[in-house]
Amino acid sequence: MSFSTRKVGLELLRDSMLNKGSAFSEAERDAFSLHGLLPPRVSTLEMQTERAYEQVQHAQTPLGKYGVLAGLHDRNETLFYNVLCQHLQELMPIVYTPTVGAATQQFSRLYQRGRGVWITPDCRGRMEDILRAAAHEREVQLLVATDNEAILGIGDQGAGGMAISVGKLALYVAGAGIPPHATLPVSLDVGTDNQALLDDPLYLGWNQPRLRGEAYDAFIEEFVTAVAKVFPAALLQWEDFRKDNALTLMERYRSRLPSFNDDIQGTGAVALAGMLSAMRISGVPLDQQRVIIYGAGAAGLGIARQIREAFVEAGFSEAEARHHIAVLDSRGLLRADRERLDPYKQELAWEADFRPEVAGDLSAVIEAFEPTVLIGSSGQKGAFDESVVRAMAAAAERPLVMPFSNPTDCTEAVPEDILRWSDGRALIATGSPFDAVDFQGRRVEIGQGNNVFVFPGLGRGALACASAQVSDRMVTAAAKALARCVHDEELERGLLYPDVSRLREVSLHVADSVSRQAEEEGLATHGPQFETWNPVYRTYSLSQ
Repeated sequence: MSFSTRKVGLELLRDSMLNKGSAFSEAERDAFSLHGLLPPRVSTLEMQTERAYEQVQHAQTPLGKYGVLAGLHDRNETLFYNVLCQHLQELMPIVYTPTVGAATQQFSRLYQRGRGVWITPDCRGRMEDILRAAAHEREVQLLVATDNEAILGIGDQGAGGMAISVGKLALYVAGAGIPPHATLPVSLDVGTDNQALLDDPLYLGWNQPRLRGEAYDAFIEEFVTAVAKVFPAALLQWEDFRKDNALTLMERYRSRLPSFNDDIQGTGAVALAGMLSAMRISGVPLDQQRVIIYGAGAAGLGIARQIREAFVEAGFSEAEARHHIAVLDSRGLLRADRERLDPYKQELAWEADFRPEVAGDLSAVIEAFEPTVLIGSSGQKGAFDESVVRAMAAAAERPLVMPFSNPTDCTEAVPEDILRWSDGRALIATGSPFDAVDFQGRRVEIGQGNNVFVFPGLGRGALACASAQVSDRMVTAAAKALARCVHDEELERGLLYPDVSRLREVSLHVADSVSRQAEEEGLATHGPQFETWNPVYRTYSLSQ
């Protein structure tokens, strides 16, 4: 595999997408004026990977490891991805949840080098030019954009949200083989209402209160218009927007350009996949499932929509499907006649006169509704206490309990407690990573309901067939494909999701199912076409 470039010397070494460091051959060192700029011994990619991994291991804290990896990412992308892919199970919590949350909070103090593009209100009227400059003649196919307001349970982090976009795209590359040069992380830095950041003299972001209302809408409109013009074949993923903005933007732009919101649609798909996996263990069919979702934000809405779609596909009417799902927020069960009910919650609410005996706190609702599934998207640490879990164990022989809120200090319950309070009968999946639990002589592994099992395959599947949009059925196809990927042996170990080490295999299977669904709906403009990128060095020649 060869590649031609005009860059020589330090210019070549400073291009992270082209740099091979000590792996440049003697012939390449001659051709590109690299002698004297590198140590004399030529390394292989394998040698470099071993050396880089040792450097990561020497870091004493997760945030320290994140810094080592970020520096490597800035210097040599091929080597970074080879290290990440070879140690994915260990390093995914570093480059993404939960460590990326700390990196986001400390972004202005950890900043080393610009990656991606920041678009601020000062960029109005010239966003097209800024996107072209950021791409630097690359054919960008995938953007992850955040306005930084609702991050990982830690809220408004201003310009630091860029770390989330970078981390997501790293997993697109590692998981689905998207070429790194085809990706662009975006921070829509419209200011921050985080006073600590505004008061911080080292803060790097647009140091103003957040743009709101019509000005915000016009800003986003110009951005979307610019993306569609500059990158007409690209897919846009919305990330970490406040729930009202998230819902509005998802619906407003999904038919304008291929796009989806991972916090809503990806989370819903992962939850449905976990439920389908649990059914293989419990033997309880879909028509006998009753689901409680605790938390009615963007994630709760996405989960409810996805599970409801599964009921409808199984032959239920919309009303019947809705009656199999009870959604609670901080004020209790959602009913249509409740005062001050947000418009989007009307979609999740039961009719005023449906099952009036189902009322009270979470434990009381469980006792009356007798659910088989309990999903947490509340961000409320400890919300699934002993009374809640024991009520679930009384309602179902093998209750599925999914405390999905992350990071770890926001989780509704920890697996060890869930197993103890359910006498070992509960099936468990969590939003954050947890170690296996030893319970009464058996070892139970805990599957992480991580969106990484969905978004890389969903994005690749849509791109591979140039789908005109990302439809709800394409998201459902991703969920079902993920559930099919779980091996019987993994279920026996307690996992409701595949081993993270199988991410590439799973993502490609999900992508294939998504592309086929797009074709069935008439959204695909051609059959699946996508070359999988792998972290290997190319041989360079000097272009004339």
